[in-house]
Amino acid sequence: MRLDKYLKVARVIKRRTIAHDVCAAGRVEVNGRVAKPGLEVKPGDLVAIRFGTGTTRIRILSVPDVVRKEQAAGLYDLLEDGEPDLPV
Repeated sequence: MRLDKYLKVARVIKRRTIAHDVCAAGRVEVNGRVAKPGLEVKPGDLVAIRFGTGTTRIRILSVPDVVRKEQAAGLYDLLEDGEPDLPV
């Protein structure tokens, strides 16, 4: 499955066009290499996405074509959440 489609199906990014744009801008790496939107992903791949000042890292567990909303979080392991620490 294409990287941009996977990010949408797994609900890491809400829209495929936004996922495509993020990949095309060079803000997504797969297994340590900058990835284009059409890169074919497979289980076991490590994906890093730069959002603002943080980086979110996930490991792909499965790559189904269609997923229900409730099952989306089970498609990947969240290794690092890219939320920056906000002052209290």
